[in-house]
Amino acid sequence: MKYRIRHTTSYTFAEAVSISHNLTWLQPRPTLTQTPLYFDWHIEPAPAILQERRDVFDNRVHYFEVLEPHRTLSVTAVNHVERHPLPLPTAADRPWEEVRDCLQQSRDPELLLAQQFLLNSPLVRQSPALANYAAPSFSPGRPFLEAVSHLMGRIHQEFTYLPEVTTISTPLEETLRKRQGVCQDFAHIAIGALRSLGLAARYVSGYLETIPPPGQPRLTGVDASHAWFATLLPDAGWIDLDPTNNLLPGWQHITIAWGRDYSDVPPLKGVVIGGGSHSSLHVQVDVTRMEEEKNSSPLIR
Repeated sequence: MKYRIRHTTSYTFAEAVSISHNLTWLQPRPTLTQTPLYFDWHIEPAPAILQERRDVFDNRVHYFEVLEPHRTLSVTAVNHVERHPLPLPTAADRPWEEVRDCLQQSRDPELLLAQQFLLNSPLVRQSPALANYAAPSFSPGRPFLEAVSHLMGRIHQEFTYLPEVTTISTPLEETLRKRQGVCQDFAHIAIGALRSLGLAARYVSGYLETIPPPGQPRLTGVDASHAWFATLLPDAGWIDLDPTNNLLPGWQHITIAWGRDYSDVPPLKGVVIGGGSHSSLHVQVDVTRMEEEKNSSPLIR
């Protein structure tokens, strides 16, 4: 399946901004389950400096500077991506305690690299409250994948999807207490719960396309940036789980980047000089399937 994603972020400032410095995570990374085909974007005002690099997690990052005075800033990214999901790993599941001990004690290079996702990060810190929340899913000797799937289902059932009740700065403990939030909050709860048990978990940012069957509601997160989490089962690899919709990501999830939490991979962040005391933000995302006869040859810009 091939998708076209158009993501526009627009800022309007109360007063003129003299200079802005910006980082974006808007270009999908290649993975085993997706191939980026095309990327282009438009920035208004035009940047004086535009650079591309890879971050510490090997995500594609762009840096740009706007050096002329401006009251508005608009960034539009267009991506074409082909999704080709793979079957679930065939490696045998194992008790979750065995997975925990393996992650913490192994000297295998892949597992050593994964140990960074056992640690606290800027927006997700381990806590007894998160460990206690995870406990009903992680009974002694329970198979790892069964326990993680149960945790995902509980978050889906026990938390209410409610925009604007949280912000990026809302403490995770408050989200846990109120049981309300959006996809990034649910991903952070799962990540914090797993890390509090000594298990590896990372944050995944991307998009979700939904086409519901007749008579059924659309999935939460349509036409917006989306977020979920992934956890590591040794000998099987990283496994993605979407607690917002209680499912394993498949055809309709497009991955942009991953990191320790949202702060590592926001779609756009920056620093401005000027701009006044406030600004307004508008985001528009369209995820559409591409007709086969209109697909162009692969091109990366």
